[in-house]
Amino acid sequence: MPGIDESLLEAMRLPGARGASVVDWISGLALGAVGDAPGGDPEATAAETAEFARLATESTVLAPADGEAGGASGKEPPVQDLIITNADSYHLLRFVTTTFDSTVFLHLWLDRSDGNLALARIRLAEMADRLVLG
Repeated sequence: MPGIDESLLEAMRLPGARGASVVDWISGLALGAVGDAPGGDPEATAAETAEFARLATESTVLAPADGEAGGASGKEPPVQDLIITNADSYHLLRFVTTTFDSTVFLHLWLDRSDGNLALARIRLAEMADRLVLG
């Protein structure tokens, strides 16, 4: 089972990957980062994406239809992933589910012209499932 560094290197092997990070969405801290960061500052990127992730996970509009915040186990965030598109890139945020209360997500910055959004989303989900924290 890969740790943070191995997962980030795996993410960077995806076609069009510009940068990747593992972020704690409560504190806004990057637990690991590789490649480039939008704006050039990985810590600022982590803080800003954490704020976006926090808004999405705390939203009552985006909660599961059955009303169970946190899914059946109570350990899963109510949102699995977020996809943001802009003129030249995609940002994928995939929440990591663990046996404890996970507040971590994977962030992949993907070039729009070279990347494959569908493939990246599938691979990021696989990486999040295998990621070992701690």
